Amino acid sequence: MTTRCGFVALVGAPNAGKSTLLNRMTGAKLSIVSPKAQTTRFRVLGILMRASTQILLVDTPGIFKPRRKLDRAMVAAAWTGSQDADITLLLVDAKAGLRDEARAVVETLAKQKRRVWLILNKTDLVGPAQLLPLTKEISGMLTVEHVFMLSARSGDGVEDLLDRLAAELPEGPYLYPEDDLTDLPDRLLAAELVREQIFMQTHEEIPYQATVETETFKERPDGSVRIDATIYVSRPGHKAILIGEGGRKIRSIGEKARLDLSRLLGRSCHLFLNVRERAGWDEERARLRAIGLDDA
Repeated sequence: MTTRCGFVALVGAPNAGKSTLLNRMTGAKLSIVSPKAQTTRFRVLGILMRASTQILLVDTPGIFKPRRKLDRAMVAAAWTGSQDADITLLLVDAKAGLRDEARAVVETLAKQKRRVWLILNKTDLVGPAQLLPLTKEISGMLTVEHVFMLSARSGDGVEDLLDRLAAELPEGPYLYPEDDLTDLPDRLLAAELVREQIFMQTHEEIPYQATVETETFKERPDGSVRIDATIYVSRPGHKAILIGEGGRKIRSIGEKARLDLSRLLGRSCHLFLNVRERAGWDEERARLRAIGLDDA
């Protein structure tokens, strides 16, 4: 049997729907998703078997104009995660169109020699009349091999994309075991699921001023796992909001993250959270390395 295997990078501006598409394609919650932009902070690999093809999906942070060391590391991770891909999927929010950040991504890709497929996402939110002019505008700036119009949220059009990827990736042996879902360590997945709940359950700037590190990840004799994680925040007021009155907010964050993690790992998880104030954590090399980002 001829096997195929290759890397497929998901690239685009923040909030284009890259993480939603990765999760939809793999059928698992590998990359955290929220309505807020810049949720993904580092490269996430999703491993998908489609017939005799192993599709290695690389979800990258949204590409935007960086300000902090954290921002620079995120943008660097986005381009690094995509540079060696066999196929690059350029995701564009069909409803938002070519805003400045999306236009900058298109212009950068146009200078690089790579196979690019255009993915117009969120097509369930716009009429067909808007899609053709947008496709024509992007195709005039960048050579694209194929154009797919889909909704990562509903799944409409995703199967066609997967079939085409399976057919066009290069022949070669599988690079990962067939039953693997991702190459992310469990302790990093645990930290990300806690961070997702911070995004979902708090507002304003708090999600962007918080990071999560898994301190310990210990197997227990009964097959369950104990996880101790620390949430770092920049200001005292943020710590109070995260803990909540009587500890209610932090308990809710921990409970929902624990349920998601148990489902993903397929076993019981005992999750213990601690909140610490640490001003300037987003400029610290050690903190960035701990969340999977290289220095930038």
